[in-house]
Amino acid sequence: MIKIYIPNNNILERKYIIDILFGEFLGLDYKLIIDNGELKINDWIIELENANKLIVEDHFFNKYPNNLEYLKEENIPKTIEFGKNDFIVEDNIPIIYGSSAFSLLPSTLICGIDIFASSFFMLTRWEEYVNKNRDNHDRFPAYESLAYKNNFLDRPVVNEYVEMVKNMLLYLGLNQKPRIKNYQLILTHDVDEIVMWRSWKQIFRVALGDVVKRRNIKLAFSRIKEYILIQQGKIKDPFDTFDWLIDKSESIGVKSRFYFMSGGVTEFDNKYKIDDERTIKLINHIKKRGHIVGFHPSYNAYNDTIQFKKEKEALEKASKSKIREGREHYLRFEVPTTWQIWADNGLKIDSTCGYADKEGFRCGTGDEFSVFNILSREKLKLKERPLVYMDDSHYSYHKNIDTKKSFKIVESIIHRQKKYHSKTTLLFHNSIFANNFRVNFVTLYEQLLGPK
Repeated sequence: MIKIYIPNNNILERKYIIDILFGEFLGLDYKLIIDNGELKINDWIIELENANKLIVEDHFFNKYPNNLEYLKEENIPKTIEFGKNDFIVEDNIPIIYGSSAFSLLPSTLICGIDIFASSFFMLTRWEEYVNKNRDNHDRFPAYESLAYKNNFLDRPVVNEYVEMVKNMLLYLGLNQKPRIKNYQLILTHDVDEIVMWRSWKQIFRVALGDVVKRRNIKLAFSRIKEYILIQQGKIKDPFDTFDWLIDKSESIGVKSRFYFMSGGVTEFDNKYKIDDERTIKLINHIKKRGHIVGFHPSYNAYNDTIQFKKEKEALEKASKSKIREGREHYLRFEVPTTWQIWADNGLKIDSTCGYADKEGFRCGTGDEFSVFNILSREKLKLKERPLVYMDDSHYSYHKNIDTKKSFKIVESIIHRQKKYHSKTTLLFHNSIFANNFRVNFVTLYEQLLGPK
């Protein structure tokens, strides 16, 4: 069995990141040995069964030996370097903590990149706890992140670190077989609204705006005609794209995930009622077709445990099923509060950790991983399934409706994920296909999933 020696400080943090990298990502058996003071361990030392060693220099936790002492904004690097060595899989590798120094001895490798502290930084999101800058929805924006500022947000850097560790261990004679993963596409759909046209009152209000503000009588009459045809059951509401999305998923052998809202107290919530007959019928239809119903907590529920619990129970009552996964509305997220609320309420998978304003790898990976509460210093019984692309990032935040450009961006993400045999979680709202640029998003989705 592999033996991993660590210094006697920040033990819970060290245990966590070793378990994630060696246990969850690589699937290797190991024994953890904590220095009791006699071994004089100052670095991360991995000893294989053949006595060969990988020494990963500690460039972080030893500097802050007291519990939680590291949680300061000044401990985030301003800039980083990109190193090279014989064990990386890209042209270079981002070095968050450590240096590019590297030594190859007959039976020992000494790595200057502090892979463990760097991965801990990305996965736990402690960066967001100490950096208090937020956008107008109280979210940590992509442009504040170290990854964005140093041009590696588009890279699954944690996966790169894992591949580097694996290659070094194999070079040293590892006799265990690292876990073999398969690429998986995860299609998710946040159901913010079920229908575009909810009532005659709404239709007349919008049509009046078409005439008075937009001076477009033709558009006003077309909306009224559309609503009449919907009421007669001759056409579907523009937001009713559920069967189309399910058909597309089934055509490539994937289950779609539909995350429903079930409450809220703000202007951003309550576009439909979870106990409404139409909503329940839709939920049952999705389940009957073998797809997944999940939870989309309201705007303020991300840090309100009472509101969260109330909404989760309402959704479970309406769906008559246990809810296991979901994503926060507006991608609102507070580390570690949001993860703790999800864990306390028995959820198994959160998929909130993507940036609203930019696609990419907020956690440094697209793979699922067990999360860590940086304040209680506890690994939670909750996995994060990071979001790497959201339709609204282009439409609302960058006003980009260029199908070719959007396709290249998502295709690049998918290519990287396939390279690392990782999961790729995408978010396309059911309503996005009905906006003024509907054709562009339909085209984009068709291109990503292939023809029906």
